[in-house]
Amino acid sequence: MTEAQQAAPDQFAILSEADHSRATARVLMHGDSFAVFDSHGDLVAAPGSEYGLYHRGTRFLSRFDLRIDGRRPLLLSSSISDDNVTFGADLTNPDTVRGDHVAVSRGVLHVFRSRVLWNGGWTECIRLTNYGLEPFEAPLWLGFDADYADVFEVRGLRRAARGQRLPDVEGAERLMRYRGLDGVERRTRIRYSRPPARAGNGWLLFPTTLEPHASAALEITIDCELRDDAARDVRPYAASVAARRQQAAAEVGGCTVLSSSYAFNRWIQRSSADLRMMVAETAYGPYPYAGIPWFSTPFGRDGIITAFELLWAAPAVARGVLTFLAETQATAVDDTQDAQPGKILHEMREGEMAALGEIPFGRYYGSADATPLFVMLAEAYYRRTGDLPLIERLWPHVLAALEWMTRYGDLDGDGFIEYARRTPSGLVQQGWKDSWDSIFHADGTLAEPPIAPCEIQGYAFAAWHGAAHLADARGDATRAMQWRERASLVQSRFEEAFWCEDLGLYALALDAGKRPCRVRSSNPGHCLFSGIASPPRATRVAETLLSPASFTGWGIRTIAAGASRYNPMSYHNGSVWPHDNAIAAGGFGRYGLTAGASRICEAMCDLSRAVDLHRLPELICGFHRRASESPTLYPVACAPQAWAAGAVYLLLQACLGLTVDALARRISFAHAVLPEEIEWLRILNLEAGGAAVDLLLARQGTEVGVTVLRRNGDVEVVAVK
Repeated sequence: MTEAQQAAPDQFAILSEADHSRATARVLMHGDSFAVFDSHGDLVAAPGSEYGLYHRGTRFLSRFDLRIDGRRPLLLSSSISDDNVTFGADLTNPDTVRGDHVAVSRGVLHVFRSRVLWNGGWTECIRLTNYGLEPFEAPLWLGFDADYADVFEVRGLRRAARGQRLPDVEGAERLMRYRGLDGVERRTRIRYSRPPARAGNGWLLFPTTLEPHASAALEITIDCELRDDAARDVRPYAASVAARRQQAAAEVGGCTVLSSSYAFNRWIQRSSADLRMMVAETAYGPYPYAGIPWFSTPFGRDGIITAFELLWAAPAVARGVLTFLAETQATAVDDTQDAQPGKILHEMREGEMAALGEIPFGRYYGSADATPLFVMLAEAYYRRTGDLPLIERLWPHVLAALEWMTRYGDLDGDGFIEYARRTPSGLVQQGWKDSWDSIFHADGTLAEPPIAPCEIQGYAFAAWHGAAHLADARGDATRAMQWRERASLVQSRFEEAFWCEDLGLYALALDAGKRPCRVRSSNPGHCLFSGIASPPRATRVAETLLSPASFTGWGIRTIAAGASRYNPMSYHNGSVWPHDNAIAAGGFGRYGLTAGASRICEAMCDLSRAVDLHRLPELICGFHRRASESPTLYPVACAPQAWAAGAVYLLLQACLGLTVDALARRISFAHAVLPEEIEWLRILNLEAGGAAVDLLLARQGTEVGVTVLRRNGDVEVVAVK
């Protein structure tokens, strides 16, 4: 890497400098649309603000604020419903001073705002109630605007030119319009249940007179419109809520988990609701979008990891992910997209900048780990479900992925997967830690590409092993033998090239000269998850990751304290990521180290208790946990984030040593441990091979007992102490 590359920041970093708190932002999502707003329910237009109503990569509403008698109401409380369908805010009027006296005392008027996102827009009900002894007369004022900024513009990228904002259309409804440089007209349509008394450029005024204890309501519908969108299902507020709630309840099926712990229940309920909200219906099936606001789109790696987290509880997610990624798999060499035949998608974007090629992410393939992870997930899904017909359908895509691993992923033939971007506008780092400065040597020097991160070698090992199992299932013994030999060779070379005895860990990566990056990182936790680590070294890795330099008390740091580039406020060089911790815990559980997995789970449960809505964010800062203090939040972290929401399921699986094998019709618990605050746990309707069970796991002294409460069909339940 050149000195210029080392000095340059990531051109696609999140540069937003808004000073509002993400910790109290409210989020709604449905399909390809999402909204981020403050706790009042307003979209505050300010430099760098991420607030807005977004649809298919563009912000269709950048300002929407409510005033009563010219003043912003006072916030009493606000929240998102447990099912993530509705936002509700309770507000009241401030003191109204006229002349030298208080004409209207604060707390007389109750303002209740309730909002649902549905089919590319939101529907809102604003209800006003006068609890005073005198009539209340004050205008309700709504301000609005749309900047039609691409999400990358909102993130901070500057464009040389933009499209044209067209004149608004006024009448019985309001219509804002923008024609982009891509030739697409984007429109925002505002409808209201009663006409305003007055209106101007970007504002509506509704007079309100309320007798004592009287109420009045106003419904507002805001729709995002593109020329190729399906016809809108415009419904009044109550019908929209009912329809959205019915749809949300039907998404992301699976078993139910209940425990004796209120905190754990709140955590898993919120996570489940977030996942239901973030699974979008695409042209190729359901897919969990990565995160709001910056990554509300399909990401290959994120989708696969989320599917792994949920696999034991909701395998249908994995089916959707595999189908989507197979259909979007690269079929040709295209250096502008970092694409080669067989490579699995990294990221797919819509919006004006993607359409014009101003960013490379319309369909972008710049990740070296998604392809082996795809094969790894296909085998894990088959073992979990026995769904051989899907494997047959995916088989050409599995073969293409394996061909990519040997032909393009391993150019020098040493058995390791390496990456080097093919386009100057692509990502420098193409593992999960994709910040430009995330792969470095002990002295802080950045690694020269091609780079071979340790975790990707683990994924490749598991992919070869998994492909061999799938070949056996298809009756192809020759390929199965060849691929097992390949997996064995990768494992032996990996142990020789990556192990650092003095660190008690595998090296972060190998650089272009095959020199190990001797840095203590969380990446080796993924090597336990994939199974490439030898058992003695797996134990060493677990001990190192739980040592004070790596474990903060809130979780495992991405980079251990004391490393040259360690910074607890960085994105990947010292922060704590829930999904990263869940993968490490999953690796602990694989090697029977369930006590260590439980320690991570307890830290994550504490984190969920400390954050808004019990929602784990994408990441937090990696400062050491201090007594009686909350975690330090990362200012532009996505929340919700799909793989952060899925973390609780993998963490629980790791603690319980849980394996669901549909092929063997067996549910196994190996060395199960319950997190400290959980006395009992119920898993209801856990399916395996066409059968289903309800289970009770309860603490019995130092062990965990497993009781079958209900069994429907032929399935064995095994507990190994």
